[in-house]
Amino acid sequence: MSTLTVTAKGQVTLRKDILKHLGVHPGDKIAVDKLPDGRIEVRAARPVGKISDAFDFLKREDGPSLSIEEMNEIAARGWAGKQ
Repeated sequence: MSTLTVTAKGQVTLRKDILKHLGVHPGDKIAVDKLPDGRIEVRAARPVGKISDAFDFLKREDGPSLSIEEMNEIAARGWAGKQ
């Protein structure tokens, strides 16, 4: 367990080993949730991606993007529990 000091401005600095554990880097955001009994949960706030990021999932390295039919077939197999 780590002990942190609160400054006169009410700020707390997280040590490098904690930031590394969270996987955050300078400029990243950290989410803090208030829990019962005066506890908090600190975690890395993952940024919401752009819609254009989703298109990379449809690309194939060795050919054209998946067709609608192929996507539907994959989705149907997934819902049926067949990988």
